Amino acid sequence: MKNAVSTRIRFARNLAGVKFLSSMTSKEKRELLLRIKDEAKKTGDFDFIDMSALSDIRAGELVEKHLISPEFGENREDCGVLLSKDGETSIMINEEDHLRIQVIMPGECLEETFRKAKELEKQLDEVLHFAYSEELGYLTHCPSNIGTGMRASVMIHLPAMTETGAIGRLPSVLSQNGLTLRGLYGEGTRAGGAIYQISNRVSLGLSEEEIIERLSAMVKKIEETENSLAKKLFENEQTVDRVSRALGILKYARSISSSEALKLLSDVRFGAENGVLDNDISVIDKLSYEVQPCSMEIAADGKNRDAVRADKIRNTL
Repeated sequence: MKNAVSTRIRFARNLAGVKFLSSMTSKEKRELLLRIKDEAKKTGDFDFIDMSALSDIRAGELVEKHLISPEFGENREDCGVLLSKDGETSIMINEEDHLRIQVIMPGECLEETFRKAKELEKQLDEVLHFAYSEELGYLTHCPSNIGTGMRASVMIHLPAMTETGAIGRLPSVLSQNGLTLRGLYGEGTRAGGAIYQISNRVSLGLSEEEIIERLSAMVKKIEETENSLAKKLFENEQTVDRVSRALGILKYARSISSSEALKLLSDVRFGAENGVLDNDISVIDKLSYEVQPCSMEIAADGKNRDAVRADKIRNTL
């Protein structure tokens, strides 16, 4: 699937016999954090980050890379995250639930991502023992996550649907199938560069496998619609000219903002998806993450951030 940017599986889990975080003192949260960290590290080679000691910029960088949620990046007291060496797996400790187990992989690979996330979830359950009800499934802080406690999502690039307005009809169609449309960084965020998240809205009453199957089928239908609309748009020379100009600006600009860069990179990806440009889509996707504000603030190290961003894009392209 050329339109799919990435696939994510996330499990919300709480420990059996332990209070929800909203009922805990700071001391209890800190003790839980250390307990989960020590037990979880037995299941794999993870680096631990104490979120309480992290700066806003560093936390923002993790959000931009989709390794943690925006809420987790803002509310960091008595929180921590375990990150795998390959950057695909993160375990958020003391977010809304005791654990948020997440695996994110490039492209559309729901079954593979699910298998990897489920294997880790089972290993963690063996050492931590998750709260589970035969009637309700996994017990979570928010009732909307009860059941599987799983959020499966595919991040997908939909420029043709965005440009033609067809994206406006998508939420209703998704809702009828127990799915939802979210922005670039999840619930409550806006799309950036015509990139959206398609994910399950319902986690109770369906099995994990049924959720994956339903989401996979819908993503295929969405891509068919996107490709059909894109074909018509590229019959117009103005669309070809626009994506070509976008590549030219990115190759020669000496200063560029994150919002402009994301828009132009979206146009270049659009051209590459439809055979008008020969750019490597995976390179475009990587750049889209790396040129975000917090990531660039760190890379600039006191220099002009917009100029450093332009240098990075020029050198990469």
